[in-house]
Amino acid sequence: MVYIADFESFIQEAEDLYRASPLDTRYSIKYRHCDGKLVLKVTDDRRCIQFRTDQQQDLKRMERITSMFFALFATGELPEGGEGDAMAVDTAAKASAVTAAAGATKGKKPRRKG
Repeated sequence: MVYIADFESFIQEAEDLYRASPLDTRYSIKYRHCDGKLVLKVTDDRRCIQFRTDQQQDLKRMERITSMFFALFATGELPEGGEGDAMAVDTAAKASAVTAAAGATKGKKPRRKG
């Protein structure tokens, strides 16, 4: 298992690993609360790469790679524009789901008198 120090290098290596063997590649996230460490792991059973961090700011980066892998696993390719659009599509989907859920709630029934 190889820990990669730079996040951008990790994203590139992970995407290359996925493109080499898409059916065998897995992506996992592990958070150890007692240590405050987040570990991202991508493997295809022959090669394993990992990224470890304890910085709060890296959570946004983790969200970016997670949305990239969702797009790759679902369609086999990134949306047009690459990684940035994958996150924009994910954010837009969340916003529309919240809006739809808010509109679907019903108010209380009026109280019957008598």
